[in-house]
Amino acid sequence: MARISHQFLKRSDKSSNRIHETVDATYSTFISQGKKYFQIDTYGSRDRQHVGKISQSFQIDGDTAKHLIELLKKEFNL
Repeated sequence: MARISHQFLKRSDKSSNRIHETVDATYSTFISQGKKYFQIDTYGSRDRQHVGKISQSFQIDGDTAKHLIELLKKEFNL
């Protein structure tokens, strides 16, 4: 699990990329210490040993959500 902070979210230009397999995912929100968080959990491929087990999770707070929205607008010309 990882909490992503806009302060540490930096662009990385890679020389090679590939499209990953589509997997199931869920999201939830919760409040901790008076701050709201948005969490996405991914469940890995359907071929994995423990189907339905969370593979990865990441959390963002409101400040990071705002920053991410601005990055997505810029990168996708929205």
